[in-house]
Amino acid sequence: MMIYDKQFFGADDFDGGAYCDFSASAASALAGKDVLLGVWKADGSAILAVAGQQGLTISRNAETIEVSTKDTSGGWASSIAGLKSWEISLDSLYIKDDTSQNVLSSAFENGDLVCIKVYDNKAKKGMFGGIAAITDYSLEFPSDDAATASITFSGVGKLTDLTVDEPATDIMPM
Repeated sequence: MMIYDKQFFGADDFDGGAYCDFSASAASALAGKDVLLGVWKADGSAILAVAGQQGLTISRNAETIEVSTKDTSGGWASSIAGLKSWEISLDSLYIKDDTSQNVLSSAFENGDLVCIKVYDNKAKKGMFGGIAAITDYSLEFPSDDAATASITFSGVGKLTDLTVDEPATDIMPM
């Protein structure tokens, strides 16, 4: 979809905006198919798009700390947010000779941490990045379907929001 600059077009273009309002939220919604996960090689020399991606879920959580007292208004419990954590679940086709999947498998086998980046492939912009431990690396080989891998990344420290804390260089996977 092409995004049009309203300053370039006159007030009468698009029938005066009667039905082509490119400022509507649907025009700027992000398609899930455009969001991908990349993993940095252990030496930091390159970032690789994980091959075969089908699903990606980012979970950000905060522990609940109860701070209720006997004099809490109306007998309602009170809570504040505690320590935060994050996890990414990735579902993909299993491609046994792919470099990115070999990097992940090796990191899992050796207990090594990985540096990952979630990015908008359409806009060529980073969205999130961080260091993670691979805490689950499941392979499935059904007789009537494609082989798949399900990988869970458990965050080590902060998951950086790259739309807020933009890096000096925003390198995209190969």
